[in-house]
This record gives sequence, C-alpha cells and structure tokens, in this order.
Amino acid sequence: MESALAEARTACDDRRWGDARRRFAGVATEAMGIDDLDAFATASYLTGYDEDAFALWARAHQLSLDDGAVHRAAHFGMRLTQCLGFKGDWPRAFGWGERTGRLLDEAQIDCVEQGYLQHGLAMASVFIDGDLSAALEHFQQAGKIGTRFASRELVTMARIGEARMIIYLGDVRGGIILLDEAMVSIEAGDLSPLSTGDAYCTVIDACDELADVARVRAWTTSMKRWCDTHQELVLYRGHCLIHSASVLAVLGRLPEALTAARHACDHLAGPIPAVLGSAACLEADMLRLLGDLDAADAAYVRANELGQQPQPGLSLLRLEQGQVGEAQGMVRRATTEAELPVARARLLPATVEIELAAGDLDAAQEANEELRAIAGELSSPMLKAIAARGAGGVLLSRDDATGALLELRRAAEIFRDLGAQIELARTRLLLADACRAVGDHGSADLETAAARTALEASRRTEDAPAGLVDLEPPDGLTGRELDVLLLLARGKTNRVIGEELFISEKTVASHVSHIFTKLGLTSRSAATAYAYDRGLVER
Repeated sequence: MESALAEARTACDDRRWGDARRRFAGVATEAMGIDDLDAFATASYLTGYDEDAFALWARAHQLSLDDGAVHRAAHFGMRLTQCLGFKGDWPRAFGWGERTGRLLDEAQIDCVEQGYLQHGLAMASVFIDGDLSAALEHFQQAGKIGTRFASRELVTMARIGEARMIIYLGDVRGGIILLDEAMVSIEAGDLSPLSTGDAYCTVIDACDELADVARVRAWTTSMKRWCDTHQELVLYRGHCLIHSASVLAVLGRLPEALTAARHACDHLAGPIPAVLGSAACLEADMLRLLGDLDAADAAYVRANELGQQPQPGLSLLRLEQGQVGEAQGMVRRATTEAELPVARARLLPATVEIELAAGDLDAAQEANEELRAIAGELSSPMLKAIAARGAGGVLLSRDDATGALLELRRAAEIFRDLGAQIELARTRLLLADACRAVGDHGSADLETAAARTALEASRRTEDAPAGLVDLEPPDGLTGRELDVLLLLARGKTNRVIGEELFISEKTVASHVSHIFTKLGLTSRSAATAYAYDRGLVER
C-alpha cells in the first residue's frame, strides 16, 4: 500500500494525473490520509472522473471536521464550490458554499477561505440574482482578503471576476487591464492546476465575448502549451479544443476547426454536459461554413437539446436554406431576448445579413448602427470591421456603391490585419459587387477570384495535425520528431515513415528513440496514446 501511495504522490508531483489516479485507485480510501484524498480527488477531477473527485473531497471535508480542523474543512468546502460551479452544477455548488460560510461564521476564523467564500458569493450574485454590482463588490472583497493573506491564487481569481463584472458594467479598458494582469500570474505558474484551468477558460471566454481575436489566439496558444504539460487532462483539454476551434475558424482552417470541435465533444461528453452544448454548436457552425447543411442542422438540434441556444448559427443556416422569413423571425427573437452588449454583439451581424436578404434595409441599418456603437464601446477591431462591412452592404443595397467601397475597404484592411480569412473573403465578394456597380469590372474580377481562392482554401483538408492553434512541437520535441510521432500514431512502420519523410529508416529509428526519451515512454502504443490524448491526431 505504501509503495502504491508513494508512486501516486510522485505521479502527482510530475503532473501525470492519469497515472496518479490509477495508483490511488488501487488503495482503499479508508487507508488514505487527508492529503492523499485531496491528491486523489484532484487527479480524478482533472482526468474526467469528477463525481469520484467530489466524493473524495467531501470525505476529506468530513475527516477534517472530525479532527476539529474547521479551517481545513472550509478549504475542501470551497474546493467543492469552485469545481461544482465550473461544471455548472450550481445548486450543489451553492449548497457547499452555504455550508462553508456557516462553518466559518460559527468558528469565527479569520482565514483565506473567507476570501474564497466571497468569491462564491460573487458567483451566486451573478448566476442566481443577476446582480452584477453586488458580484463586483464580492470579487473586490475577495481580492482584498487574498492580498492580506498573500494568496496569489485568490487574488488572481478575484481579479478575473472583477474584470468581467466591470466589462459588463461598461469599463472595457479597465477590465482588459485586469485580465492581462491575471494572465501574468497564470503563465508564471502561481496557481494550482485546478485554478489555472479555470482561469484560462474564464479569461479566454471574456476575450471571446469582446471579439478580441488577438488575445483569444494568444491565450489559447498559451493554454494549449499548459495542457501539454499535464497528462490525460479531460475537462480543460476539452475547453482548450473549443477555443482552438474558434481560432482555427477565424484563420480560415475549417476542416481543422471541425476536427477540434469534435474532439472537444469527445472530451466534454462525460464531465461537463453544459459546455458540451457549446461544442456541438461550434461543430454545427463549422459544418454550415463547410456547406454540409443537413449535418449542421442535426448538430444545431443536438446543441439545443444540451441547453445551448443555437443562435445566430441556426438563423444563418435557415438563410442558406432559402427560408428567409424563418431566419428573420429567429434572429429577431434572439436579439430581443439578449440584454448585455456582448450578447447582442454576437447576434447583430447575423441580423444585418438576414435583414438585408429580406429586403428590410431600415432594420438592417438600425441593427448595424447599434453594432457599430457596441464595437466602439468594446474597442473590438473585429466588430468594427464587421460593422464596416455591414454598413457597406446597406449602402450597396441603397445604390450608394461609392460610399460602400469606402466602408468595405476599411473592413477588408482590418480583417487582413487580423488574419480573418473567411471574413476577408466575404468582404471581397461585396467589394466585387461594389466595383461592378461603379463600372470597374477588372477590379471586380480580381476581388472575386481572390475571394473564391480563399474560400476554397478554407475548405481544403491539409495533411497536418488537427485541432491545433499552431504547430509548435510539445514537450521539447523537434519539428521532425513531431512529424515522426504523428505518422507513428497513425500506425506507420519505420520504413513507411522514412519513405514519407524522405529520410532513412535508421534515422527514423533514431527519432523514435529520442521521442521515447523526451516523453518518458517505452512503446509505440504509449506514443500513440500520447498523440491521441493531446489531440495531435484524429481518432
């Protein structure tokens, strides 16, 4: 037993969470101390066995109470609050928060857990009461307590919550500053694995809501690197794949984005069904952009069943299917229900496109003017470009081709700077229409050709690792070693790998040996499992 526990502890220290969980599972929990129960729970949660983790933390909580260690019991109570909340299980999360708060009140203990309790109260203010101002006060109080107890983790989590609240309340610049500050702590390794994963997801979600393409891309790449240093991550790997799919879609790499979205569905099916709806909706968006409308329709239905509103993608699908009236009704209903500017910003571009298709130019112009105002408030280059393109579309429909050209050129320049290839291609098609309207058929042909080339490239499947934001080799591998690993994981022999890479079989064997050494592996099957676990190859 002691040998198994020692191996499990070492695996945790090395961030080999799957190995740790398997070692701990071979020991009766009754024989474990509180520290081992905590480590077992952490390894279980990170590898997708979240209900097992919750039971283990609950046991550690009770054992702490039995020992009279209220402070430690409160720690596990807040851990349960945090992880249940991240999963979206708010009734259980808030139940543990209430229990922990009562414990601390009765014991009159001044400890850092009081700050985590404030963090939990902030989450309750958001998700139960919808009171952003109250949530902001709780987050700020949590940050003060974290500073007093020198808890960099609590301070960082509080800053992220504070940032999101002040963004919602209108101070976008102040919120971005706090998010950037938090990312310094995250990348410096100041947080535990659980809080690091939560923080990455929350910061990237915040940047995505602002349509801040540059930050989403940078932080997603950073999160992927972090995931690559942890064995068998399930929950956070799934979130990372969702973010990766979004980035790949912006870059115009649709088949890879679709693969990443599907990998996310695989990872999230067990531990966090609520977010699975987001992955399914993203998969539907990719299928729609790739032209597989029937499959997209089915994926949107699945997303809706999982609790994710499939808008504006489903409205755009109906538009492509020629059901303009239904598309118009859907997007108008969704936009009416959206209240926060960040939520409306997601819907307004589709509203403009659909209203233009329906011939309601006044409605399209009104929606686009609101989008342009929100883009200014959020300081989002992407939204500003989309609004400029929308304005160009409205002007073109009103027979003002000259005015449309000015707006569309502005939009194209921003999209080009952002690397947003599909958005650029769609803008170029409108530019072609505007050029023809003013009699410049040569330029119109050039814009059309460039747009078609980009759209065709976005649908092309490349023989490259799927689901990655970049091709940077993980865990110290060289680029050539990554090439060998990917082919090895696809079942290729050394001889075939050599033929495909134009290197000798002996050189392949040398690369395989180096791969095993760097990754701490001993077999081709283990290397294959490594590649699948990190989403480097398709299942």
